[in-house]
Amino acid sequence: MSRKKNWEKKKKFSKGKQIKKDKFKLKKRDLREFEKQGLIKEGTFIGNQKGFGFVELEDEEDDIFIPANSVGTAMHQDKVRVLVKKKSGSGKRQEGTVVEILERGTTEVVGTFQRERDYGFVLCDNQKYAKDIYIAAKNSKGVRDGDKVVAEIIDYGDERHKPEGRIKEDMGSINAPGTDILAIVKSFNIPSEFPPKVITQAGRVPDHVLDADRDGRMDLTHLQTVTIDGEDAKDLDDAISLTKEGDIYHLGVHIADVSNYVQGGSALDKEALKRGTSVYLADRVIPMLPERLSNGICSLNQGEDRLTLSCLMDIDKNGQVIDHKIAETIIRVDRRMSYTQVRCILEDGDTETSLEYADFVPMFFLMKELSELLRSRRHHRGSIDFDFPESKITLNGAGRAIDVQAYEANVATEIIEDFMLMANETVAKEYCQGEYPFVYRTHETPDPERVESLLTLLRNQGISVQKAGEEITPKEIQEIIESIQGLPNETMISRLTLRTMKQAKYTTQCSGHFGLAAKYYCHFTSPIRRYPDLQIHRIIRDNIRGRLQREGKTEHYREILEHVAQQSSACERRAQEAERESDRLKKAEYMSYHLGEEFEGIISGVTAYGFYVELPNTVEGLVHVTSLRDDYYSYNEETYELSGELSHKVYHLGQKVRVRVADADALKRTVDFTVVE
Repeated sequence: MSRKKNWEKKKKFSKGKQIKKDKFKLKKRDLREFEKQGLIKEGTFIGNQKGFGFVELEDEEDDIFIPANSVGTAMHQDKVRVLVKKKSGSGKRQEGTVVEILERGTTEVVGTFQRERDYGFVLCDNQKYAKDIYIAAKNSKGVRDGDKVVAEIIDYGDERHKPEGRIKEDMGSINAPGTDILAIVKSFNIPSEFPPKVITQAGRVPDHVLDADRDGRMDLTHLQTVTIDGEDAKDLDDAISLTKEGDIYHLGVHIADVSNYVQGGSALDKEALKRGTSVYLADRVIPMLPERLSNGICSLNQGEDRLTLSCLMDIDKNGQVIDHKIAETIIRVDRRMSYTQVRCILEDGDTETSLEYADFVPMFFLMKELSELLRSRRHHRGSIDFDFPESKITLNGAGRAIDVQAYEANVATEIIEDFMLMANETVAKEYCQGEYPFVYRTHETPDPERVESLLTLLRNQGISVQKAGEEITPKEIQEIIESIQGLPNETMISRLTLRTMKQAKYTTQCSGHFGLAAKYYCHFTSPIRRYPDLQIHRIIRDNIRGRLQREGKTEHYREILEHVAQQSSACERRAQEAERESDRLKKAEYMSYHLGEEFEGIISGVTAYGFYVELPNTVEGLVHVTSLRDDYYSYNEETYELSGELSHKVYHLGQKVRVRVADADALKRTVDFTVVE
């Protein structure tokens, strides 16, 4: 049935009244009986563009599959009740039917407006929304065909009719610079404009260190101090000082004291908590704090006095912290260095750069020495190092992707990573052992069933592993990663291993970090761009100044920190998803300029519907099984292989293949390849 005929038959909508709940026809008596049998469960509906979906249960690892004909009017992120079917056999995924919408998770969608005569539809950007949104003429605000829009849902439809909405915001043509990324920002509901009250409050913050703020602080302006960041970085929140006496390294990690300027409970603080983190998209940064703070008084700019919280560590020749002090300090950065400059000095033998920064060269080589020591110690205890290249996407003046390259870690990035990790561990240990209210960064042990599935895959890939039947340790994961180094499928196996891990999160309990093999861990080093860091800085300052006990602050923090941890974790996930979508969009856009061109790549994933190929520049695309016309290919889920029935040709993880770019759709964020024989 055409869209028009479908909507000509649609029942009259309630005028602007939003339907909050929706039930299938299930008698109350039957519902109570199913509840007694434990067959009614509550969870969050996760949609799929093909119409089916899944319900994630809060306290259970496995989700419930919802066939398309059992979804009803449920939409992505709705809180729902489902009737679970009894399992017909072991190992099969549970199936269910949505019987009630408890709470709508979506009230607005972002998409492309498609006009049809005097009405139109919004085609949702988020592929998890399977249904288009009908827009009547009176609710279209005169938007043009092809415009990016935000639509408010006013009716969620029924089994036979699609949802209806009204246009809330017109972002303009999809072809206008920046509109595509703005649509991602809107679709993830990321706050991008600071409220007037926040801007006013930020405007009152001084642009220099006041004399009153110096009281009670250690003056470390005499220390040789540098920042090391990316060339484009403007919010510099960490600086390093390092000296050595005998066998003892004196490492100072100095972090911007944002808490001095952002008071708890203020408009600035509430907005920062709402955002949770800065978001780094392909063409813009959406900061957690207004630029007056993030790029100004809070940024550790060269030659300027700045307030900091410093973790001053004495480290022995074994990489062990034998003494430390966390203090309120004042520093003055001597040089603003880039990763590239430090790498040139330490690895490339760049005489010109070395001469320019001659006074700092000895400290850089000392940094390298200590970094290697700390990294070796971390490796010895079992820290897992997944070394995946990041993507560096270059845009032109019109916001179009003109280059995509792999951005590899180097000696300079490793130095900063190692020193930040050491400071984070040291701070977490002191506050955990002191039993203070705090926010920790935790990473739980992987689920045993997922680990067992990984081990089975590894064995099927011909990789010898001894582990089975009990909880795995970080050291054993590390040994697996090291055993595949140099193999063609190394990167792919590493990614599958990473997917076995649970997601790190913020908690008020110090339960350790599995991936780092660390008993104590927190995020202390980035308060300009992460709210948990800012929050624990307040706790540390209150503790240093004796206010934690004296003024009843302990109870206050215990009351608020659970919410802080949950909000920060949720905002982090939102930012990560938005950043991934931004990169996928720009990678697809870049590949759309290379249709028909051929590239060498590695098979990074194999499924029943085809296999994914990753190019050296980090772009990944799908070779659909229907494009393999030389044979009929069947999928072996135990070995992750597609094999031809007649030719016995096999496509497997890690295999090198030559592909041609068949299609690239920036709107769908997809790239399609075909194999070049």
